[in-house]
Amino acid sequence: MEFRIERSALTEAVAWAARVLPVRSPVPVLGGLLLDTEGGRLRVSGLDYEASARIDVEAAGILRPGKVLVMGRRLLDICKVLPDGPVECAVEGSRFTVSGDGARFGLSVLPLADYPALPSLPQVRGAVDAAEFAAAVADVAVAAGRDDTLPALTGIRLGLDGETGTMTLAATDRYRFAVRTLPWKAAAGDPGPEGSADAFHEAGADVIVSARRLTEIARSLGRSGLVSVALDAGSAGFEHAGMRTTVRLLEGRLPRHDKLFALESPAVAVVDRGRLVEAVKRVSVVADGDSPVQMTFSAVDNSVLLQAGYEDDVASQRLPATLEGAREMTVAFNPGYLADALASFDEPALRLLLMGAGQRAMITGEAEPDTHRHLLMSVKPPLV
Repeated sequence: MEFRIERSALTEAVAWAARVLPVRSPVPVLGGLLLDTEGGRLRVSGLDYEASARIDVEAAGILRPGKVLVMGRRLLDICKVLPDGPVECAVEGSRFTVSGDGARFGLSVLPLADYPALPSLPQVRGAVDAAEFAAAVADVAVAAGRDDTLPALTGIRLGLDGETGTMTLAATDRYRFAVRTLPWKAAAGDPGPEGSADAFHEAGADVIVSARRLTEIARSLGRSGLVSVALDAGSAGFEHAGMRTTVRLLEGRLPRHDKLFALESPAVAVVDRGRLVEAVKRVSVVADGDSPVQMTFSAVDNSVLLQAGYEDDVASQRLPATLEGAREMTVAFNPGYLADALASFDEPALRLLLMGAGQRAMITGEAEPDTHRHLLMSVKPPLV
Protein backbone atom coordinates (compact mmCIF):
# COMPACT_ATOMS: atom_id res chain seq x y z
CA MET A 1 0.00 0.00 0.00
CA GLU A 2 1.16 3.51 -0.84
CA PHE A 3 -0.87 6.71 -1.24
CA ARG A 4 -0.73 10.49 -0.90
CA ILE A 5 -3.37 12.61 0.83
CA GLU A 6 -3.75 16.06 2.39
CA ARG A 7 -2.97 16.05 6.08
CA SER A 8 -6.32 17.71 6.96
CA ALA A 9 -8.32 15.09 5.06
CA LEU A 10 -6.43 12.23 6.68
CA THR A 11 -6.80 13.72 10.16
CA GLU A 12 -10.56 14.26 9.77
CA ALA A 13 -11.11 10.73 8.46
CA VAL A 14 -9.01 9.09 11.18
CA ALA A 15 -10.65 11.18 13.92
CA TRP A 16 -14.14 10.33 12.69
CA ALA A 17 -13.53 6.57 12.54
CA ALA A 18 -11.59 6.51 15.83
CA ARG A 19 -14.68 7.71 17.75
CA VAL A 20 -15.95 4.14 18.08
CA LEU A 21 -12.70 2.55 19.23
CA PRO A 22 -12.85 1.05 22.74
CA VAL A 23 -10.78 2.77 25.42
CA ARG A 24 -9.66 -0.63 26.67
CA SER A 25 -10.24 -3.99 25.06
CA PRO A 26 -9.06 -7.54 25.75
CA VAL A 27 -8.85 -7.92 21.96
CA PRO A 28 -5.90 -5.74 20.80
CA VAL A 29 -6.97 -5.56 17.14
CA LEU A 30 -10.17 -3.75 18.16
CA GLY A 31 -7.95 -0.76 18.94
CA GLY A 32 -6.97 -0.67 15.29
CA LEU A 33 -8.21 1.30 12.31
CA LEU A 34 -8.44 -0.41 8.95
CA LEU A 35 -7.10 1.70 6.04
CA ASP A 36 -8.18 0.41 2.63
CA THR A 37 -7.32 1.88 -0.79
CA GLU A 38 -8.55 -1.01 -2.93
CA GLY A 39 -11.48 0.95 -4.41
CA GLY A 40 -9.55 3.99 -5.65
CA ARG A 41 -10.37 6.03 -2.50
CA LEU A 42 -9.12 5.87 1.06
CA ARG A 43 -11.56 4.11 3.36
CA VAL A 44 -10.94 4.28 7.12
CA SER A 45 -12.92 1.91 9.36
CA GLY A 46 -13.12 1.12 13.06
CA LEU A 47 -15.33 -0.93 15.35
CA ASP A 48 -15.91 -2.31 18.79
CA TYR A 49 -18.57 -4.68 20.02
CA GLU A 50 -21.23 -1.94 20.18
CA ALA A 51 -20.61 0.30 17.16
CA SER A 52 -18.76 0.64 13.88
CA ALA A 53 -17.70 3.59 11.73
CA ARG A 54 -16.54 3.87 8.12
CA ILE A 55 -15.61 6.92 6.08
CA ASP A 56 -14.52 7.31 2.45
CA VAL A 57 -12.31 10.25 1.41
CA GLU A 58 -10.48 11.32 -1.72
CA ALA A 59 -6.76 10.54 -1.82
CA ALA A 60 -4.52 12.62 -4.11
CA GLY A 61 -2.76 9.59 -5.51
CA ILE A 62 -2.94 5.87 -4.81
CA LEU A 63 0.37 4.44 -5.98
CA ARG A 64 -0.12 0.92 -4.60
CA PRO A 65 -3.59 -0.19 -3.46
CA GLY A 66 -3.91 -2.36 -0.38
CA LYS A 67 -5.08 -2.68 3.22
CA VAL A 68 -3.39 -2.12 6.55
CA LEU A 69 -4.47 -2.27 10.20
CA VAL A 70 -2.76 0.12 12.63
CA MET A 71 -3.41 1.35 16.17
CA GLY A 72 -6.10 3.99 15.70
CA ARG A 73 -5.45 6.41 18.55
CA ARG A 74 -1.71 6.39 17.92
CA LEU A 75 -2.35 7.19 14.25
CA LEU A 76 -4.68 10.02 15.29
CA ASP A 77 -2.01 11.45 17.61
CA ILE A 78 0.44 11.41 14.70
CA CYS A 79 -2.03 13.07 12.32
CA LYS A 80 -2.58 15.92 14.77
CA VAL A 81 1.11 16.85 14.86
CA LEU A 82 1.95 16.38 11.18
CA PRO A 83 2.87 19.56 9.26
CA ASP A 84 0.12 20.96 7.04
CA GLY A 85 0.19 19.93 3.41
CA PRO A 86 0.44 16.64 1.53
CA VAL A 87 1.23 13.45 3.42
CA GLU A 88 2.72 10.24 2.06
CA CYS A 89 1.63 6.92 3.60
CA ALA A 90 3.05 3.48 2.81
CA VAL A 91 3.41 -0.03 4.13
CA GLU A 92 7.06 -1.01 4.34
CA GLY A 93 7.37 -4.61 5.51
CA SER A 94 5.76 -4.79 8.96
CA ARG A 95 5.62 -1.03 9.38
CA PHE A 96 3.20 1.68 8.27
CA THR A 97 4.97 4.98 7.60
CA VAL A 98 3.48 8.47 7.55
CA SER A 99 5.63 11.37 6.36
CA GLY A 100 5.22 14.97 5.34
CA ASP A 101 7.42 18.08 5.06
CA GLY A 102 10.44 16.34 6.58
CA ALA A 103 8.58 14.67 9.46
CA ARG A 104 8.38 10.87 9.42
CA PHE A 105 6.61 8.38 11.68
CA GLY A 106 6.44 4.60 11.72
CA LEU A 107 3.74 2.38 13.21
CA SER A 108 3.67 -1.36 13.74
CA VAL A 109 1.15 -3.20 11.57
CA LEU A 110 -1.56 -5.27 13.32
CA PRO A 111 -2.56 -8.70 11.94
CA LEU A 112 -5.32 -8.23 9.35
CA ALA A 113 -6.42 -11.87 9.64
CA ASP A 114 -7.49 -11.31 13.27
CA TYR A 115 -9.67 -8.27 12.50
CA PRO A 116 -13.44 -8.93 12.56
CA ALA A 117 -15.54 -8.07 9.51
CA LEU A 118 -17.39 -4.78 9.82
CA PRO A 119 -21.14 -5.19 10.18
CA SER A 120 -23.14 -4.36 7.09
CA LEU A 121 -25.57 -1.45 7.05
CA PRO A 122 -29.10 -2.57 8.05
CA GLN A 123 -32.06 -2.01 5.75
CA VAL A 124 -32.45 1.68 4.89
CA ARG A 125 -35.83 2.84 6.17
CA GLY A 126 -35.73 6.45 4.97
CA ALA A 127 -33.94 9.78 5.32
CA VAL A 128 -34.02 12.84 7.58
CA ASP A 129 -32.52 16.33 7.34
CA ALA A 130 -29.05 16.24 8.94
CA ALA A 131 -29.32 19.55 10.79
CA GLU A 132 -32.81 18.87 12.13
CA PHE A 133 -31.78 15.39 13.23
CA ALA A 134 -28.72 16.66 15.13
CA ALA A 135 -30.77 19.36 16.86
CA ALA A 136 -33.56 16.94 17.79
CA VAL A 137 -31.17 14.37 19.27
CA ALA A 138 -29.50 17.09 21.36
CA ASP A 139 -32.91 18.32 22.57
CA VAL A 140 -33.95 14.97 24.03
CA ALA A 141 -30.57 13.56 25.10
CA VAL A 142 -30.51 15.82 28.18
CA ALA A 143 -33.36 13.75 29.67
CA ALA A 144 -31.69 10.34 29.15
CA GLY A 145 -30.63 8.40 32.23
CA ARG A 146 -27.03 7.84 33.30
CA ASP A 147 -27.57 4.68 35.35
CA ASP A 148 -26.11 1.72 33.45
CA THR A 149 -28.03 -0.71 35.65
CA LEU A 150 -31.16 0.49 33.81
CA PRO A 151 -29.83 0.33 30.23
CA ALA A 152 -33.11 1.13 28.47
CA LEU A 153 -33.30 4.46 30.30
CA THR A 154 -29.84 5.42 29.00
CA GLY A 155 -31.22 5.31 25.47
CA ILE A 156 -33.26 7.42 23.09
CA ARG A 157 -36.40 5.96 21.63
CA LEU A 158 -36.35 6.33 17.84
CA GLY A 159 -39.80 5.87 16.37
CA LEU A 160 -40.57 6.05 12.65
CA ASP A 161 -44.09 6.48 11.33
CA GLY A 162 -44.20 6.02 7.59
CA GLU A 163 -47.89 6.91 7.39
CA THR A 164 -47.50 10.40 8.85
CA GLY A 165 -43.88 10.92 7.75
CA THR A 166 -42.84 11.61 11.35
CA MET A 167 -39.77 10.63 13.35
CA THR A 168 -40.18 10.70 17.12
CA LEU A 169 -37.22 10.90 19.50
CA ALA A 170 -37.84 10.46 23.23
CA ALA A 171 -35.77 10.02 26.39
CA THR A 172 -36.47 9.79 30.12
CA ASP A 173 -34.62 9.11 33.36
CA ARG A 174 -37.95 8.74 35.29
CA TYR A 175 -37.73 12.31 36.63
CA ARG A 176 -38.07 14.11 33.30
CA PHE A 177 -39.24 13.15 29.84
CA ALA A 178 -38.29 14.90 26.58
CA VAL A 179 -39.95 14.27 23.22
CA ARG A 180 -39.12 15.74 19.80
CA THR A 181 -40.84 15.10 16.50
CA LEU A 182 -39.50 15.98 13.07
CA PRO A 183 -40.38 15.12 9.47
CA TRP A 184 -38.68 12.25 7.69
CA LYS A 185 -39.13 10.56 4.34
CA ALA A 186 -39.69 6.80 4.27
CA ALA A 187 -37.81 4.75 1.70
CA ALA A 188 -39.98 3.78 -1.25
CA GLY A 189 -41.56 0.36 -0.85
CA ASP A 190 -40.15 -0.24 2.64
CA PRO A 191 -41.98 -3.32 3.93
CA GLY A 192 -40.13 -3.59 7.23
CA PRO A 193 -38.05 -6.64 8.18
CA GLU A 194 -39.80 -9.91 8.83
CA GLY A 195 -39.78 -11.67 12.17
CA SER A 196 -39.47 -8.55 14.35
CA ALA A 197 -43.02 -7.49 14.98
CA ASP A 198 -42.37 -5.84 18.36
CA ALA A 199 -40.04 -3.20 16.90
CA PHE A 200 -41.15 -3.04 13.26
CA HIS A 201 -44.31 -2.98 11.24
CA GLU A 202 -45.25 -1.91 7.77
CA ALA A 203 -45.69 1.74 8.69
CA GLY A 204 -42.46 2.26 10.63
CA ALA A 205 -40.28 1.19 13.53
CA ASP A 206 -39.76 1.68 17.26
CA VAL A 207 -36.30 1.02 18.76
CA ILE A 208 -33.95 2.28 21.48
CA VAL A 209 -30.46 3.58 20.67
CA SER A 210 -27.82 4.52 23.23
CA ALA A 211 -28.19 8.26 23.93
CA ARG A 212 -24.41 8.69 24.15
CA ARG A 213 -23.82 6.93 20.85
CA LEU A 214 -26.67 8.63 19.04
CA THR A 215 -25.59 12.07 20.24
CA GLU A 216 -22.06 11.40 19.02
CA ILE A 217 -23.33 10.13 15.67
CA ALA A 218 -25.70 13.04 15.10
CA ARG A 219 -22.99 15.60 15.89
CA SER A 220 -20.48 13.99 13.56
CA LEU A 221 -22.61 13.49 10.45
CA GLY A 222 -22.61 17.10 9.30
CA ARG A 223 -25.22 19.83 9.17
CA SER A 224 -26.40 19.73 5.54
CA GLY A 225 -28.12 17.25 3.27
CA LEU A 226 -29.99 14.10 4.21
CA VAL A 227 -29.01 11.33 6.62
CA SER A 228 -30.10 7.82 5.63
CA VAL A 229 -31.61 5.91 8.57
CA ALA A 230 -31.24 2.12 8.52
CA LEU A 231 -32.71 -0.32 11.04
CA ASP A 232 -33.08 -4.00 11.67
CA ALA A 233 -34.00 -6.01 14.75
CA GLY A 234 -30.54 -5.68 16.32
CA SER A 235 -28.86 -2.50 15.06
CA ALA A 236 -29.31 1.00 13.70
CA GLY A 237 -27.24 2.53 10.92
CA PHE A 238 -26.75 6.07 9.64
CA GLU A 239 -25.11 7.19 6.40
CA HIS A 240 -24.27 10.66 5.12
CA ALA A 241 -21.72 12.13 2.68
CA GLY A 242 -19.35 9.16 2.61
CA MET A 243 -19.73 8.43 6.34
CA ARG A 244 -21.41 5.26 7.56
CA THR A 245 -21.89 4.14 11.15
CA THR A 246 -23.79 1.38 12.93
CA VAL A 247 -24.70 0.90 16.59
CA ARG A 248 -26.23 -2.00 18.47
CA LEU A 249 -29.77 -1.41 19.76
CA LEU A 250 -30.57 -1.47 23.47
CA GLU A 251 -33.01 -4.06 24.77
CA GLY A 252 -36.26 -3.08 26.48
CA ARG A 253 -38.71 -0.28 25.88
CA LEU A 254 -39.23 3.21 27.23
CA PRO A 255 -42.57 4.03 28.86
CA ARG A 256 -45.02 5.61 26.45
CA HIS A 257 -45.37 9.34 26.92
CA ASP A 258 -48.92 9.79 25.62
CA LYS A 259 -50.76 9.50 28.97
CA LEU A 260 -48.02 11.24 30.94
CA PHE A 261 -48.21 14.23 28.64
CA ALA A 262 -52.01 14.52 28.89
CA LEU A 263 -52.44 17.29 31.47
CA GLU A 264 -56.04 18.06 32.40
CA SER A 265 -56.96 21.77 32.60
CA PRO A 266 -53.49 23.13 33.37
CA ALA A 267 -52.67 26.76 34.05
CA VAL A 268 -50.65 28.11 31.14
CA ALA A 269 -47.76 30.54 31.63
CA VAL A 270 -45.79 32.25 28.85
CA VAL A 271 -42.35 33.74 29.49
CA ASP A 272 -39.34 34.93 27.50
CA ARG A 273 -36.94 31.98 27.19
CA GLY A 274 -33.66 33.93 27.21
CA ARG A 275 -34.54 35.96 30.29
CA LEU A 276 -35.80 32.88 32.11
CA VAL A 277 -32.61 30.95 31.35
CA GLU A 278 -30.48 33.76 32.76
CA ALA A 279 -32.69 34.16 35.83
CA VAL A 280 -32.51 30.44 36.64
CA LYS A 281 -28.71 30.53 36.37
CA ARG A 282 -28.59 33.60 38.57
CA VAL A 283 -30.75 32.44 41.46
CA SER A 284 -29.35 28.87 41.36
CA VAL A 285 -26.03 30.20 42.66
CA VAL A 286 -27.40 29.94 46.21
CA ALA A 287 -29.19 26.61 45.66
CA ASP A 288 -27.17 24.07 47.65
CA GLY A 289 -27.01 20.62 46.10
CA ASP A 290 -30.33 19.85 44.49
CA SER A 291 -32.37 22.34 46.51
CA PRO A 292 -35.08 23.57 44.13
CA VAL A 293 -35.76 26.82 42.36
CA GLN A 294 -39.24 28.11 43.19
CA MET A 295 -41.32 29.93 40.57
CA THR A 296 -44.44 31.88 41.51
CA PHE A 297 -46.52 33.01 38.54
CA SER A 298 -49.09 35.75 39.06
CA ALA A 299 -51.93 36.75 36.75
CA VAL A 300 -52.50 39.88 38.85
CA ASP A 301 -49.24 41.65 37.95
CA ASN A 302 -48.25 39.47 34.94
CA SER A 303 -44.97 38.29 36.44
CA VAL A 304 -43.03 35.30 37.68
CA LEU A 305 -40.92 35.48 40.84
CA LEU A 306 -37.95 33.10 40.96
CA GLN A 307 -36.51 32.28 44.39
CA ALA A 308 -33.84 29.92 45.67
CA GLY A 309 -31.91 29.26 48.87
CA TYR A 310 -32.69 29.04 52.59
CA GLU A 311 -32.46 31.33 55.62
CA ASP A 312 -29.94 34.15 54.92
CA ASP A 313 -28.53 32.71 51.67
CA VAL A 314 -31.31 33.50 49.26
CA ALA A 315 -31.75 34.95 45.78
CA SER A 316 -34.73 36.16 43.80
CA GLN A 317 -35.61 37.76 40.50
CA ARG A 318 -38.91 38.87 39.00
CA LEU A 319 -39.63 38.65 35.26
CA PRO A 320 -42.59 39.58 33.06
CA ALA A 321 -44.85 36.57 32.37
CA THR A 322 -48.49 35.89 31.59
CA LEU A 323 -50.66 33.31 33.34
CA GLU A 324 -54.01 31.93 32.22
CA GLY A 325 -56.22 29.42 34.03
CA ALA A 326 -55.27 30.48 37.58
CA ARG A 327 -54.81 33.65 39.61
CA GLU A 328 -51.50 32.42 41.00
CA MET A 329 -49.42 29.26 40.60
CA THR A 330 -46.33 28.19 42.55
CA VAL A 331 -44.08 25.36 41.40
CA ALA A 332 -40.49 24.34 42.12
CA PHE A 333 -37.95 22.34 40.17
CA ASN A 334 -34.54 20.76 40.50
CA PRO A 335 -32.32 23.60 39.18
CA GLY A 336 -30.16 21.33 37.01
CA TYR A 337 -33.16 19.63 35.42
CA LEU A 338 -34.84 22.97 34.82
CA ALA A 339 -31.71 24.52 33.29
CA ASP A 340 -31.24 21.50 30.99
CA ALA A 341 -34.84 21.66 29.84
CA LEU A 342 -34.79 25.40 29.11
CA ALA A 343 -31.45 25.19 27.26
CA SER A 344 -32.82 22.54 24.92
CA PHE A 345 -35.27 25.04 23.37
CA ASP A 346 -34.40 27.75 20.87
CA GLU A 347 -37.76 29.53 20.53
CA PRO A 348 -37.89 33.09 21.91
CA ALA A 349 -40.89 32.37 24.17
CA LEU A 350 -41.87 29.28 26.15
CA ARG A 351 -45.20 27.92 27.38
CA LEU A 352 -45.32 26.21 30.76
CA LEU A 353 -48.33 24.01 31.43
CA LEU A 354 -48.66 23.84 35.22
CA MET A 355 -50.77 21.57 37.46
CA GLY A 356 -49.38 22.74 40.80
CA ALA A 357 -46.69 21.88 43.34
CA GLY A 358 -45.61 18.25 43.35
CA GLN A 359 -47.29 17.55 40.02
CA ARG A 360 -46.27 17.28 36.39
CA ALA A 361 -45.35 20.37 34.40
CA MET A 362 -44.84 20.64 30.66
CA ILE A 363 -42.49 23.02 28.84
CA THR A 364 -43.01 23.70 25.13
CA GLY A 365 -42.20 26.39 22.61
CA GLU A 366 -44.93 28.99 22.19
CA ALA A 367 -44.90 28.94 18.38
CA GLU A 368 -44.68 25.13 17.89
CA PRO A 369 -45.97 23.53 21.10
CA ASP A 370 -46.36 20.03 19.65
CA THR A 371 -42.87 19.67 18.11
CA HIS A 372 -40.71 19.74 21.24
CA ARG A 373 -42.07 18.91 24.69
CA HIS A 374 -40.22 18.48 27.97
CA LEU A 375 -42.01 17.09 31.04
CA LEU A 376 -40.69 17.84 34.53
CA MET A 377 -41.99 16.85 37.94
CA SER A 378 -42.56 19.81 40.22
CA VAL A 379 -41.31 19.31 43.79
CA LYS A 380 -42.52 20.78 47.06
CA PRO A 381 -41.70 24.50 47.11
CA PRO A 382 -39.00 25.26 49.71
CA LEU A 383 -40.24 28.79 50.39
CA VAL A 384 -43.58 29.84 51.77
